[in-house]
Amino acid sequence: MRRLPIRSLTGLATAGLLTLTGCGTETAGPAADPAAAPGAGRTVRAQQVMRLTEPHEATGMTLLEGPTFDADGNLLVVDVTAPAGEPKVLRVDVRRKTARQAYTDDRGNYTSAQFSPHDGRVYLTDFSSGDVVSLAPDGGDPRTFFSGEVEGARMNPDDIAFDEEGNLYVSDSRGMSEGESKGRVVRIDRDGKEATVLVAGLAAPNGISFDERYRGLWISELTENRVSYLLLDGEGGVASRHTAIRVDGGVAQTDSIAVDADGNLYQALHGRPAMAVYNRDGERLATVEVPGRAADGLESATNVAITPGGTKAYMTVSGPAGGYLYSFDALGRGVRQSNGG
Repeated sequence: MRRLPIRSLTGLATAGLLTLTGCGTETAGPAADPAAAPGAGRTVRAQQVMRLTEPHEATGMTLLEGPTFDADGNLLVVDVTAPAGEPKVLRVDVRRKTARQAYTDDRGNYTSAQFSPHDGRVYLTDFSSGDVVSLAPDGGDPRTFFSGEVEGARMNPDDIAFDEEGNLYVSDSRGMSEGESKGRVVRIDRDGKEATVLVAGLAAPNGISFDERYRGLWISELTENRVSYLLLDGEGGVASRHTAIRVDGGVAQTDSIAVDADGNLYQALHGRPAMAVYNRDGERLATVEVPGRAADGLESATNVAITPGGTKAYMTVSGPAGGYLYSFDALGRGVRQSNGG
């Protein structure tokens, strides 16, 4: 998104403007050199699929996030900055290159979407209200799944990861507007009745994804440009935590994370229309980027969904030029950890 002063999404929603995405803060200056850094592996050039949105008059921008495939092979995408009445969730037929509204309301600023393995509903995080909302697969029957404080503080929920039983793990980006490390990872049971803080003191956690074995969680901390690894204890808690990857992003910051069947991490970048790909040992394998002049007016690649069981990847890219889908060939097959978040 455009680089603007930091404010809370709640205040921006009230004012009718969004200066902060569910993905990152704004900084000034020109785009980073598109060439991959030494040792950064190969460059993968993404291809434009279609333009989905234009900047909204009411909010002055558009920001696409949370791509996730439904059971019919359609791609659901959220527009974080869509005003009331305009599509906040779009359903995209990537083969026909068509899109239509799947859901809208008069309040939400949704930053992610993902289908639950427990009930098959699609779950959305509302950064501004702190709620988690669920919809029927067709976009109807909206319900507030979780609302209120977690251990004394309301969340700023950004991304979601589901475990195999359908419990939610949420990146809570508290402290982003103040520049303080007050972020958390929150676990919510699949019935929405119990919420627990697993880890606190994080630097604006954004991306969250299980590893390919469901043994631990990869967490991107936006204001520190690092990826942390939380080893889980198998009983709903954290056994250990360490810094796993330090991302050399330049003007860009770490956004959402996806993981393929081989355990490779796709680290989205806010501030540059590109993604950095690492293996589970932290080796930089590739940089996925929007090539050449096509990158003009595009300032973030927020997230990716890899076709379940296949390797075709679809990346959400946004900026003053609008909101787009780009595609590329992923390094591994798509699994649940690379389908929404």
